Amino acid sequence: MVITELLEKNARLYGSEVSLVEINPSEERDRAVTWRDYSLIEMSRPDAPYRREMTWSQFDKKANRVANLLLSRRVKKGAKVGILLMNCLEWLPIYFGILKAGCLAVPMNFRYTSEEIQYCLDLADVEVLVLGPEFISRMEPILDKIPGVHTMFFVGKEVPSFAENLWELLGYCSKEAPAINLSEDDLAAIYFSSGTTGFPKAILHSHRALMGACLTEQKHHGQTREDVFLCIPPLYHTGAKMHWFGSLLSGSRAVLLRGVKPEWILRAITEEKCTIVWLLVPWAQDILDAIDAGKVDLSHYYLDQWRLMHIGAQPVPPSLIHRWQKVFPHHQYDTNYGLSESIGPGCVHLGVENIQKVGAIGKPGYLWKARVVNDKGQDVATDEVGELIVQGPGVMLCYYKNPEASAEVLKDGWLYTGDMARVDEDGFIYLVDRKKDVIISGGENLYPVQIEDFLRKHNKIKDVAVIGLPDKRLGEIAAAIIEIKEGFTCSEKEIQDFCQELPRYKRPRRIIFSRVPRNATGKIEKPLLRQTYGRTRLVEAQTTN
Repeated sequence: MVITELLEKNARLYGSEVSLVEINPSEERDRAVTWRDYSLIEMSRPDAPYRREMTWSQFDKKANRVANLLLSRRVKKGAKVGILLMNCLEWLPIYFGILKAGCLAVPMNFRYTSEEIQYCLDLADVEVLVLGPEFISRMEPILDKIPGVHTMFFVGKEVPSFAENLWELLGYCSKEAPAINLSEDDLAAIYFSSGTTGFPKAILHSHRALMGACLTEQKHHGQTREDVFLCIPPLYHTGAKMHWFGSLLSGSRAVLLRGVKPEWILRAITEEKCTIVWLLVPWAQDILDAIDAGKVDLSHYYLDQWRLMHIGAQPVPPSLIHRWQKVFPHHQYDTNYGLSESIGPGCVHLGVENIQKVGAIGKPGYLWKARVVNDKGQDVATDEVGELIVQGPGVMLCYYKNPEASAEVLKDGWLYTGDMARVDEDGFIYLVDRKKDVIISGGENLYPVQIEDFLRKHNKIKDVAVIGLPDKRLGEIAAAIIEIKEGFTCSEKEIQDFCQELPRYKRPRRIIFSRVPRNATGKIEKPLLRQTYGRTRLVEAQTTN
């Protein structure tokens, strides 16, 4: 079975039932009454411009129309179709329409700059791009630099001159499924990852991997048709979409929330009767802080049906989960470990029954194997540190057009994650450190070399190193250790002003003026820097917990 068949099955069995809901609190307008005017138990849902929904039947028909539009443009099976959209009700029907046409879906990070968009479109051989209004200004500078993209479809009202109106065109397309034969061995998607160089790699996955993610997620969290999943992270990310795959497999409803304010999250859980919520560390932290500060009163929300809170995408401080359990003692808790190279979350997971092991990432997930090995590929002893490697149905086929990088991480059927870990006497895996220098801040990857290269353009900077430091809310923050040229003086404000040209999430949150140590071969000694500055920061973070 391929994943598109699950959508078709749900449309047959539950066609009139709601599959997806989109809530965009920032677009709420002129509501006649406020939130607190409603009964928390007998909750009515008046029409409001910030809420849209779609049934399973509508979902499947929209996907079919997208597929037929692509085929009408002579887009062949195996072609790559990019998705550059914010989270919205249209995102998943477009994704499934691409798959139904036999094409490869290529989701793109909505934070990419023009240069990064151009690079990824070229790297993945994208022929067709579906984009939203937020990206017009980023596309315009590169229109003459992406000759491989021959067609652009626009999702929005004011269509730019270089694109076509997707929804207008779909009205002329059949709502019936196209006659495209798909198998689990067919190519399905390309996702982007990146190493410490900051240049994304294109990760190639098959339909088998997508289907495996469905089975793993539903096995771990036991979704039934009565569950309602609240999805907040971006859908371009494998983690968000693959967690939703559990809802797809069980035929249950999901809610796409476009916003992360604590009151928005709790309101959505109440209004939509959500039972499963996946949070990033900073969002969970914000909810608890808002409660402690009296900014959120839990008595204003109905949360009894909320059964599971799980976290992924970054290391989870045990103190945060212990604190969460005090506020929400009835919640099950789980954490998941995964990579885009292993089709998102679940190749290692804690399990709701193992709350006593908070701090571990868990054991091999359903259908997965995991080992911790030394440089010779041999299993290490208990509590000895080695590299975590995984094997399962979601391991990527390769890095697209990059055989050298593929050979570095794919060995004898195992994916070498680059993460250093240890295994305790009970078989639970704990992350220790990363071989790579990628900084995970609020669930997003920051690439030190990119930031370093930018900072080196400052005429007063002699050398610079960017490292991740522990942070209570974001998991990690980027810190820049800056060595100033002799004879110059420089202030932190001057550096921060200079960094205004960077996207906000890439700006260093801590500036340290000091010498940048390098070893005999000229490489920056980042382990030494992390030891020097990270230890102090960690003590500060633990003191505030």
